[in-house]
Amino acid sequence: MGDREILAGRGAVVVGGSSGIGFAVAAALARDGAGVVLNGRNEAAVERAASALRMSGHRVVGIAGSAADEAVAEKLVATCVSAYGAIDVLVNCAGAPEPAGSSILTVKPWEWRALLDSHLTTVFNTCRVAAPRMVERGRGSIVNTSSFAYLGDYGGTGYAAGKGAVTSLTLAMAAELREHGVRANIVCPGAKTRLSSGLDYEARILDLYRRGILDKVTMTGALDAPPAEYVAQLYRYLAGDRSAAVTGQVFIGAGGFVGRFNRPKTAILGYRDHADAGPWSQPELHAMIGEPASRPAAS
Repeated sequence: MGDREILAGRGAVVVGGSSGIGFAVAAALARDGAGVVLNGRNEAAVERAASALRMSGHRVVGIAGSAADEAVAEKLVATCVSAYGAIDVLVNCAGAPEPAGSSILTVKPWEWRALLDSHLTTVFNTCRVAAPRMVERGRGSIVNTSSFAYLGDYGGTGYAAGKGAVTSLTLAMAAELREHGVRANIVCPGAKTRLSSGLDYEARILDLYRRGILDKVTMTGALDAPPAEYVAQLYRYLAGDRSAAVTGQVFIGAGGFVGRFNRPKTAILGYRDHADAGPWSQPELHAMIGEPASRPAAS
């Protein structure tokens, strides 16, 4: 079996697959022989994307709708099983941009809920439906999309919170599903998409740099993101059998750069046995913690 047939006979669902990174991933999985259920919220965009891949000879079904709707998530998985015999791969790439200028000082409750739905609820709904199917067969790969934004480096509210929650949820799933032969990993991608281009996006990045929230290296990278086809190769790898031993990992992919966020380790600032001593005093805590570390000045 050739390299381009490594997913032959398998079924994959790609949420957010009608454009950007999701479309690049769907195309890569289809070229590897997988039957793909491609999803997006815009019906016309879904049909265009699915038709383009079918015209290249690939097996693709397009289903429009938001996977934040439980019925849509269930339909995606059910269609994959009926069309291709099983769901072997689930990739979540759906996303929506933070409103221009949004911060905890300005965000509206409905904006917050919409961002969490787009980034977190879609992942929860699809994983909730797909994971039991994968467990039944003793195999499967889930690849969810997070972002550098979960570190707070880009400010914002629901986007950062949603991506952080996706990261934590995926790590928890990886721990639970490992014994069943099902893997779950995270990709924090850097790529030129509709969410990372345009005058409003550029203005936001430059403003974050001006305010010292982004450093110069991050700002430059954000304004010169590579095509989505580069990071799609990382999703492709995590979907296939070569990565059979890889689970519970948080990866970074942007152009020629591939990295990994290692699991945070506790730095002990102080210790005393509570059986022999009282609570820490305020001066003692201040001596251990001190002033917050300041962010390097923009240059």
